Order: sequence, then C-alpha cells, then structure tokens
Amino acid sequence: MPIGYYLHDLSPFLIRFGESVGIRWYGLAYVAAFITAYFILKRFVRLGYSELRQSQLQDFITYGALSTMAGGRLGYMLLYNFEEFINRPQIFFYFLEGGMASHGGIAGLIVFTFIYSRKYKVGWRGIGDNLCTVAPLGLCFGRLANFINGELYGRKSNVPWAVQFPEEIREPGFVSPEGLTRKDLNNALEDSNINEISNNSPFEKDTFLIEEARENEAVQDILRDYLNARHPSQIYQALLEGLALFIILYIIRKKGPTLHHGILTGTFFIGYATFRIIGEFFREPSDGYIGSLTRGQFFSVFMILIGIVFIISAFKWPRTTRPPEVDEKGN
Repeated sequence: MPIGYYLHDLSPFLIRFGESVGIRWYGLAYVAAFITAYFILKRFVRLGYSELRQSQLQDFITYGALSTMAGGRLGYMLLYNFEEFINRPQIFFYFLEGGMASHGGIAGLIVFTFIYSRKYKVGWRGIGDNLCTVAPLGLCFGRLANFINGELYGRKSNVPWAVQFPEEIREPGFVSPEGLTRKDLNNALEDSNINEISNNSPFEKDTFLIEEARENEAVQDILRDYLNARHPSQIYQALLEGLALFIILYIIRKKGPTLHHGILTGTFFIGYATFRIIGEFFREPSDGYIGSLTRGQFFSVFMILIGIVFIISAFKWPRTTRPPEVDEKGN
C-alpha cells in the first residue's frame, strides 16, 4: 500500500468528561443545523417568503427539531435495525449507542409540518418548502460529524485523498489489503508489546484500538499496514446532499413568494434522493442490499416518486405564499 494515506484520528468529542460522556460533534451538528435554520427562516419571513410570523419561529424550529430527531431514530430502528427493535423496543431511547436515519428524519419533518399547518391554518406545502430549503445544511453538518466520528465510511479505494478508518476493524470479516485477518493484527500488536487488549472482550479490544489510534503512534504505525484505504464518502455526501442541494434550493427560493407551493419540496426530495443514490456508490454498504440496490438507494427511489407527486401538485393545485401582516421586526 502506498504510504501517505491519512489515518483517521479525530475524536467524536469536543469536550470529554468521562469514558462515554461529553459534548459530541454529532450533537453539535444538530444544534448548528437548527440555529442556522432559524436565522434563514427568519430572513424568509422578512422577505415575505413565509406564511409564518417571526414570533412563531422559535416554537416552529423547536418542535421541528424534536420531530426530526424522533423520526430519524425511529427510521433507523424500522429500516436498519428492525429485528433488535422488535425484541428490545426500549433501545429507541438509547441515543448514546448511535443510530439515526436521514430518511426517517425527513419523514418526521413531513408529519410535523402537516400537523402544524392544520393547527395554525397555514399552507402545508408552503412551510414545507421553506424547511426543505434549509434542511440540506443540517444534512451537511450531520455528514461532517459522521466523518469526525469515523463512521459510515466509504468503499475501498486508492485515490490520493483516501482515508484509513480504524472503525473498520469492527467488521466481522475484516481483511487487510494484503489479505491479513484480525488474528494477524492481534498477533502484530502483541509482538509490539501492545498487550493491554489481551484479556478484554472483542468489543473492548476494538474500542481500545480505536481510542489508541488517535494518539498512540505505535498503534497508528501498525494499523497503517492493516487498514484499507477508503473513500471519505461522508465528505462526498456532505457536499452533494448538503451544500450543493442547498445552493440549488436557495436559488429557486429567491424567485420569491409567487413560487407555487410544493416545487421546492419536490425538488428537495428528488435532489436528495438523486445525490444519495450517487453517494451510495462510494459508501461501504454496511447495511446490505435490497435486490441490486443498497438500502439507502432503495429507499431513495421512493423519495423520487414522492418528489414527483409534490411537483405535480404544485401545478395542479397552485397556491402561492400570502405573507401575514407584520411590523418592521417581522412580528
């Protein structure tokens, strides 16, 4: 293997208070997403692109955030971890163990906006359009956090910017570029007097090695010879599903309040699904396949169909935004 690939050594914690407690980058990604959404939606109110008042935004964003997290968690349980969820439904609340699905988070937002629109008698597709415009930034932050965590990594590759992810050693069928197995890796560690893992369980051994790979140069040197170089697919997805999609939607949004309700929502669904399908070609299919498609690609096909329905509805039942009467502060 050519020398020079970056060995992932980032910590999932910004600040750590204990073995598994602290301020995580993944949690901060959610916070950043909702704060950013608030200020952009606030701008939309002032420009007359929204039927909401500025005084409604804080509650709207708060409940939207809760709906996104609940939907993302439930979506992961149903789409990717169904068997364990049925046997142990309480794992839904074990957020520290990880597990969020973007498809589920989007579904949670759909349900929330539908209920909210009925309660406050505003256009469902209209408020959905604005949320869909800012949603890609949240996806971008989330994918960047995935990279920091070293999770959801890409397929094997020899591109110059490839990354070696220590999390790979958790794979049941782990095999190095030279065909060496996890047993060979353990022997190499023992021969180098790195024997703190010898009496631990397999999970504890993996955890120890991943932790040590962030600072211990001896462990890093060994892992470099055993880990496969992979696409940093989290970065690809952050740029595609996140930044690129946001730019596209924001440009369309600037057409103003005369834009038919549903066009932005439909564009979001189609754009996200298309970029997700592309990104999956570079991402390790750790969740398996459904037919010839990865799970992410399979579920994205349905999102394209939903997006088409929204586009059709925008022209069949046209409605444009009627901004509420507001003062100079948007209240």
